[in-house]
Amino acid sequence: MQIGFVGLGRMGLNMVTRLRRGGHQVVAFDRAYEAVARAETTGAEGADSLADLIKQLTAPRAVWVMVPAGGPTESTITALGDLLSAGDVIIDGGNTNFHDDVRRAAALKEKGIAYVDAGTSGGIWGLEEGYCLMVGGDANVCKRLEPVFLTLAPPNGYLRVGETGAGHYVKMIHNGIEYGLMQAYAEGFELMHASEYRIDLAKVASLWMQGSVVRSWLLELTARALAEDPDLAKLDAYVEDSGEGRWTIGEALAHSVPMPVLTAALFTRFRSRESNPFAERLLAALRQQFGGHPVKAHEGASHP
Repeated sequence: MQIGFVGLGRMGLNMVTRLRRGGHQVVAFDRAYEAVARAETTGAEGADSLADLIKQLTAPRAVWVMVPAGGPTESTITALGDLLSAGDVIIDGGNTNFHDDVRRAAALKEKGIAYVDAGTSGGIWGLEEGYCLMVGGDANVCKRLEPVFLTLAPPNGYLRVGETGAGHYVKMIHNGIEYGLMQAYAEGFELMHASEYRIDLAKVASLWMQGSVVRSWLLELTARALAEDPDLAKLDAYVEDSGEGRWTIGEALAHSVPMPVLTAALFTRFRSRESNPFAERLLAALRQQFGGHPVKAHEGASHP
């Protein structure tokens, strides 16, 4: 199948490579010339602009967008909407908010352009392992695109989960669950690290991969990280979030669904980015005020 591909970062380029290995004809574009050149080494045809990409595709066209969520995705899909024709389709494989999917699909439908949202999980390992695809959109359009989905996914790793927005909705929940799983592993391994026993944490993580009820790919990655750096001394305790956890909590509030684990995991990430946070300073101040408890002066603070 012929497909256009926009966005050739580490994940996008790997997806192009997997598509080429599967025999698909790919026309690739990225604002970085070097990324396009790398895609060409896989056998993809390079494009020097979105207009050039569209020109090289045969109608009805299909274009996969794999750029950062938010502004970059919005501007790319808007530009493609002005270039494509009725009968064409845009697939958004990034981490988009499902509300944006519904809005974009409605705007594109007025032009006769279909829109499919493909929640994509697999990260940098997807090239060899395949990408888990959670797809939303018109059933007939998704069926037309199945050759691409089936090539990108491992066996049984692709599912059309519903209408427009459903793919990214399921991916949002997927990432929310991921937050909670990661936090549980982090807390458990921290306790073992702090114990009086000299436990080889990497070996424990590997052990738990052998028949344990907590085995998972995340645990496999835990073993890998701890084997490389047992005390994780090379890392700073700073954890970003890409938005899906916040969106999931927003949905939980809208539907009155309690999500204490995900909420705690997300807030822990917020706390990891703070140095000497105000709330803890206030706690110290209050203990000193009501009980005369000793406090520790912050390094660099001025003294009278």
